Amino acid sequence: MPISHLEHFLIVADDMEATAAWYVDILGFQVGEAPDFGTPVKWLYLGDGAGDVIHIAPARDGGEAKRSPASREEIARGGRPIHHIAFRANGLSDTLAHLRARDIEFVEQQAGSQNLYQGFLADPNGITVELNFPAAEAVGLEAPKLALRLGQEE
Repeated sequence: MPISHLEHFLIVADDMEATAAWYVDILGFQVGEAPDFGTPVKWLYLGDGAGDVIHIAPARDGGEAKRSPASREEIARGGRPIHHIAFRANGLSDTLAHLRARDIEFVEQQAGSQNLYQGFLADPNGITVELNFPAAEAVGLEAPKLALRLGQEE
């Protein structure tokens, strides 16, 4: 049974609207059509034809809402049991300016062995989101290598 790719992931959110708005405003997803499952759900799409990537459903257990914005330590610590989700991206300088303009806390890291420049931030539910940019877009930037050490910064 060879697996070909990740189809989507589902976020269980205390506030579906705020979660969807964050992914749209901060990361550029679009809200799109979702089937009627008999329960509220939002599907978020990427504009590059990747289809529905994120599904958002309401929390059923009335659990405690995560606070946002997250601190650098919370971003580095990530979630449990999944530490983070990652996306390949481009437009590093525009993205950094976009995050700073919205006062979004993030951690930068140079992943030299992978030829990537990475940014880590947290969504409204405390999920750490990794953005991977080509290292060529980071010319002149100096982020520490391995700044993110599963919750242990240098």
